[in-house]
Amino acid sequence: MDALMAFNSWLNGIVWGPPFMVLLIGTGLYLTVRLGFFQFTKIRLTWRQSFGRFFSRKKEEEGGAISSFQAVSSAMAATIGVGNIAGVSTAIALGGPGAIFWMWISALVGMATKFGEASLGVKYREVDADGTVRGGVMYYIEKGLGPKWKWLAVVYALLAGIAALGIGNMVQANTMADSMSAFGVPTWVTGGIAIVLVGAVILGGVKRIGATAEKLVPFMAVVYVLGSLVVILMNVAEIGSAFGQIFYYAFNPAAAAGGFAGSGVAMAVRFGIARGIFSNEAGLGAASIIHAQAKNSPTRQGMWGIWEVFIDTIVVCTMTALVILTTGVIETGETGAGLASAAFNAGLPGPGGTIVLVGLILFSYTTMLTWSFYGEKSWEYIFGKKIVLPYRIVFLGFLMVGAVGGLELIWSIADTMNGLMAAPNLIALLVLAGVLVKEKNSYMESPEAKE
Repeated sequence: MDALMAFNSWLNGIVWGPPFMVLLIGTGLYLTVRLGFFQFTKIRLTWRQSFGRFFSRKKEEEGGAISSFQAVSSAMAATIGVGNIAGVSTAIALGGPGAIFWMWISALVGMATKFGEASLGVKYREVDADGTVRGGVMYYIEKGLGPKWKWLAVVYALLAGIAALGIGNMVQANTMADSMSAFGVPTWVTGGIAIVLVGAVILGGVKRIGATAEKLVPFMAVVYVLGSLVVILMNVAEIGSAFGQIFYYAFNPAAAAGGFAGSGVAMAVRFGIARGIFSNEAGLGAASIIHAQAKNSPTRQGMWGIWEVFIDTIVVCTMTALVILTTGVIETGETGAGLASAAFNAGLPGPGGTIVLVGLILFSYTTMLTWSFYGEKSWEYIFGKKIVLPYRIVFLGFLMVGAVGGLELIWSIADTMNGLMAAPNLIALLVLAGVLVKEKNSYMESPEAKE
């Protein structure tokens, strides 16, 4: 086990080293510039053609298996997970308050990245005669870059299928089991319950996942944000100080205090970006697999992607960060979900811990649902439909492995897999930037964009 930890630590240092950080943030920045800062300059349009269309109940007729709202709910089921609670807490505990600033930066440029992933997912998808939809990074690599790049699509699909067992499975199950163990529930019991509840949905396919996600995701996000706001408002005098810490320590070392070991600027950048990507997944490309299922056009679905990142990181992650910083629990030395729980308990004794527990359980559960779909579709690209049922069974089995496994190793391996699977996707996005610009410009000339 020690040898595995050492090897993964070495590999993780390469994967999340300066070159990858430049590629990740650079891709988002490049797309932002090429698209004319679309996620900022057309913010009202993107709202009107995403959530605005949902509230107006405009009929969606473009090919796809599920509604665009179900697609983004499913995508957000994967992104609004333990990364919003345990991930943010870990970023602050290891990188200091300044890590949140770099998490914001990754999100602001990541909105362009996610726009590209969702758009290309729809543009290059395949729809069978029976209505089965296939799409995602694998398809826009092969069809957008050309057949000679299929090897890169296969590499991505292989890594994504493995990563789903980590980021979307074992990490979620481990965090859920760890939270329940505080109440005396054995980890294996939590793992068994997770297998039953997840299996009941994923064995029904994408339509059942979409139907479940559109009900649970809005509910759990609203409850968590409202609970966070209560704690923050109860410590309203500390809000200015909290933002001051975020901006100051983004560019200055954070000194040790209490149980907090302190951190340098490099640590703030690394953990801010890494945990930001773990949370909103902009750059990983996995969300393109579910966005490709939407009954929508490429550019309009891309607009949902913009708001997906905004809500996940700028709203939900910031809520967690402010709760931690305004209550001052960073000095306790806690990390992960324990730090968030301590913050909510300090700010809202009694119900505070319950909010974190319920949030972790629901966030973990919905994340597992969507990532199982990401994994099976990725491996279906390589091995064909015959792999789908076996993959679902293996996925359920790994829930138990995650529930009873060690947190540190699982998080470390998940980070490494995230970085590895992102590389092929980022290459494709850079090469296909011109296609995105053409699609966006064509849409902007349509009557719909001028409504």
